[in-house]
Amino acid sequence: MTAAVLAWALTQLGHGSRVVLASVVTSSGSVPGKSGARLAMRSGDEHWVGTVGGAGLEMMILKECKSMLEHHARPAGKVLTYGLNKGAKGYEVTALDSLCGGRVTLSLEVLIPMPHVLLIGGGHCAQAIAPALDALGWEHSVHDTRADFCDAATFPNARHHLHMDAPMFVNTQKSDELSKYSDVLLLGHDWSEDQLRLLGMLSTLQSQAVRLDGQNGPRIGVIGSRSKWQAFEKAALQEGISQGMLDQVICPIGIPIGAESPEEIAVAVVAQIMAAHKGVNPTEPSWR
Repeated sequence: MTAAVLAWALTQLGHGSRVVLASVVTSSGSVPGKSGARLAMRSGDEHWVGTVGGAGLEMMILKECKSMLEHHARPAGKVLTYGLNKGAKGYEVTALDSLCGGRVTLSLEVLIPMPHVLLIGGGHCAQAIAPALDALGWEHSVHDTRADFCDAATFPNARHHLHMDAPMFVNTQKSDELSKYSDVLLLGHDWSEDQLRLLGMLSTLQSQAVRLDGQNGPRIGVIGSRSKWQAFEKAALQEGISQGMLDQVICPIGIPIGAESPEEIAVAVVAQIMAAHKGVNPTEPSWR
C-alpha cells in the first residue's frame, strides 16, 4: 500500500496538482495504523488514496489534509500526536474519542509540483532555456509549426514534442491541458501565430475563470517589444478578452538584468520562473 500511495502522489505531482502526504511515524499500544501507514490527498477535488488506520483518527487526518491544501500553496509540514482515548494527556497530544488506548504520531507534508514549462517556438531562446530547465530538474515541452524546431534531436529531454500548426494548437490545448503546465512562454518567430495562440489560450482560460498564477492555471509570458504587446492587447480586447485577464500576462519576460543574447535571456526567464515558484520578489532588498 505504501508504494502505491507514493506512486499515486508522484503521478499527481506530475499532473501539476499539490499533494498532502500523511504518514504514521511512530505508534505505541493498540492503534489502527502502524508505522509506515500512509494516505495522500491531491488539490482540486481533494481525492485521496491510502489509509492511516481508518476510524476517527483517519477522519481527523483527512480534515487536516484539506486544511493544509486550502492554506498552503508552498511546501509546508507539521507533526501531530494523538492519544486514542478520551482522557489522553501529555505534551502536544490530541485526545480522540476512542477505546483503542494507544498513541500515534503522524507527519503531514504539502508537496508541490516542480515547474513544467511549455516553450512555444523552438528557436534560439527556447534552445537556450531548455538546458537551464534541465539543470534544475524541471520539465519542459515544446511546440512549433516547424518539425525540426520541436523534435527530439533539438529538444532531447522534452516531455512532449507538439508539432502542429497554430490553429490546431488552439483547438487541442484546452483548459485542462494548459493547466498541466506551470508556465507557457510564447517565443515564436511569427507574430501572427503567437497572437493566435495567445488569444486562443486566454479565451479558453477566461471561459473557465482560471487564474494565471502557476497553480490554478499556467503563468503566460510573451517575448517581444512594447509595440508587439500593444498590438496583441488591442486584438485581445476586440475578441472579448478582459483587461484583467490581459494584466495577468507577463510581457516582457525575464527579470530586468539587461539580457540580450539567447543565453542571457534564458538566465533572466528561468530566474523569473524560480522566483514565482518560490513565492519571492526578486526586486526586494536582501537582508542588508
